[in-house]
Amino acid sequence: MFFVLVDGMSVSEIIMGFPPARVDGVAGVQPILHFIHFVPDRSMQTKQPTLTSKTYEVDDFAAAQEFYHSRGWTDGLPVVPPTAAAVEACLEWALMPPDQLIGIEPVRAQPVTAEKLAINAVMAGCLPMHFPVVATAWQAMMKEQFLLHGVTSSTGGCAILAIINGPVRLEIGANGGFNALANSDRATAVIGRALRLALINLLDVRPGGIDRTTLGHSGKFSYCLAEDEEGTIWSPLSVVRGLPEGVSAVTVMAAMAPRQIMNEWTTDPRQILETFAAEMRANQRHYSIYGGNYAIVIPKQLREPIERAGWTKRDIAEFLYERARVRRGEWADVGKGAIVRDRGERIHTALGSPDHLLVVAAGGPAGGFGAVIPPWMGSKTKAVTAAIGACVDCEPPKG
Repeated sequence: MFFVLVDGMSVSEIIMGFPPARVDGVAGVQPILHFIHFVPDRSMQTKQPTLTSKTYEVDDFAAAQEFYHSRGWTDGLPVVPPTAAAVEACLEWALMPPDQLIGIEPVRAQPVTAEKLAINAVMAGCLPMHFPVVATAWQAMMKEQFLLHGVTSSTGGCAILAIINGPVRLEIGANGGFNALANSDRATAVIGRALRLALINLLDVRPGGIDRTTLGHSGKFSYCLAEDEEGTIWSPLSVVRGLPEGVSAVTVMAAMAPRQIMNEWTTDPRQILETFAAEMRANQRHYSIYGGNYAIVIPKQLREPIERAGWTKRDIAEFLYERARVRRGEWADVGKGAIVRDRGERIHTALGSPDHLLVVAAGGPAGGFGAVIPPWMGSKTKAVTAAIGACVDCEPPKG
């Protein structure tokens, strides 16, 4: 088989550092990885090449794994060798030419092209049908308000949470039920992993390099879930955030690890939600006092009594905006008195406004559990929601 690298780059150059490259006239660093051809199947080589990378031979699948691992091109787990056919299939499904610009990372002005992103998606295990979600999530991640460089280089160790809405969930088999925040299905597992692999290989976000994380959490392997839209009367997250009903979408958020809560002893919406509020307040006390995007995941057993009482997602957000807040002086109770100073009575809200809460209906049908997913660092980064395969704010063509 042949292993592919960026044009004009030798293995030694990659190990020592990334020379600048140009794509579509934009200066910046280009990704390391391209595709692999399996030598025994000569039929694969009859197709006219559409990808632009040079190839290097390796003996077999095992050799390909060692080739990738030894050069730091993985997340520590085995990868799917990205054949040219597999990469092209992703691009064809998304109707993207290889050189299409997905976006430019705002701080370092690094471009990301469809071909490079598709390679990493294949490596993560994505099928062609998964690639539009990956591409759209990356477009959202590169919006200035998401602050991708800060999110991925901080010592704080957040991951990128992706939440999928709309018909695409059913098309790709994304499961919003059992084990929703873990290994619930193939689609969410590989899509979340693709986001991380692309960060590693396209933006050099490696531990000890750009990534200065002190601890991190397992969401940095994969952190993706689908909303259980069929199991709730609430509006989907994407609709709450302004997209039309029926449009497939993905929301990305710089997120810490989920904090699980439990309340099986009441059906009163206020009491159920007070448990969520208490966990949000605990995060303010123990981690960061500053407000930002929080996500809460509400499974069916807790969700149904709230729905029966007529509460909407907006009602939940307004309740938690009022209840999830702490006095700065409370930091003194958890060993942080040195930074309270003369501001002990100042009130800090977990949410800058009710609009900052992401309410997600997901999880298995039984069990009085829920999850609070805190933000990375207050309002420095903002969640971004983007439509998949549709332009919802484009002007019609003139003339």
